[in-house]
Amino acid sequence: MNQTILAQYLLSGLIYGSIYAVIALGFNIVYNATGIINFAQGEFVMLGGLLTHSLSSVLPLPIAILSSVTITAIVGALMEIIFIRNLGVLVKGDGGKGGVMQLTIMTIGLSILLRELALKVWGEQVQTVPFFTGNESSSLSIGGAHFSPQLLWIMGATALIFLILSVFFKYTLSGQAMRACSASRVGARLCGIRAEVMVTLSFALAAGIGAAAGAVTAPLTQTHYAIGTSLAIKGFTVAVFGGLGNSGGAVAAGFILGIIESFSIIVFPEAFKDIVSIVILLAVLLARPAGLFGSREASRLKEF
Repeated sequence: MNQTILAQYLLSGLIYGSIYAVIALGFNIVYNATGIINFAQGEFVMLGGLLTHSLSSVLPLPIAILSSVTITAIVGALMEIIFIRNLGVLVKGDGGKGGVMQLTIMTIGLSILLRELALKVWGEQVQTVPFFTGNESSSLSIGGAHFSPQLLWIMGATALIFLILSVFFKYTLSGQAMRACSASRVGARLCGIRAEVMVTLSFALAAGIGAAAGAVTAPLTQTHYAIGTSLAIKGFTVAVFGGLGNSGGAVAAGFILGIIESFSIIVFPEAFKDIVSIVILLAVLLARPAGLFGSREASRLKEF
């Protein structure tokens, strides 16, 4: 196998690794604030892509993307307020396992609801978004491998989201309040922090990040109503692989999984590529439940 083909596989792995990393960041935000695994995260990515597709026909692309992120963030917040909060078993300061399990199952139901609503609105057709730079025939070259300029937008967006989240959680009052809720909800309330507001903010933030990922990747990967389920599985795999709650680990694990998937077609038929993430997830859960970059002693308060 020549160097050009290997470089092409590597670039493909970086594209999908970036997508998986951003989805895993959304998982970590909600997990850090609540202990919940939000399986609707993939549907936020789907909504971001489909909303950008629709809005870009009537609005300039940058405004369409900003609008889709805002709308999806509102959807995420309403989802928490209407369904999660009113379920009445929101995780307490002692981390009641029953509440976490019920809420996680609730997110699966909500993901199905969002998917069915998207089917009613956009139908079964595959949709796309205009390229940010150039068009579908534009390409750049590195080491003989050709790739779309959109790859640079995807990787740049991943780096920017990670940087913004790091600054938000470390240096802003809202970010520090969310971290305090993660460490102890009772203690946070004693300090005057409204834990319910922080939980809503975590869902809105995760939804907005997912939408941004959907908007920036749709020109290359295209999008449709059912894309969220597979993305949620990949994002969850990366979050577990990197260590739940560890955002730096999630980014690294996203690139690792993307590259492994890309190169796996050398050994296995391409139809088996999606099975690779499932095998990795099971292997990590069996061999190292805390994740590749997680510690067994780590609490929900992670490095952000």
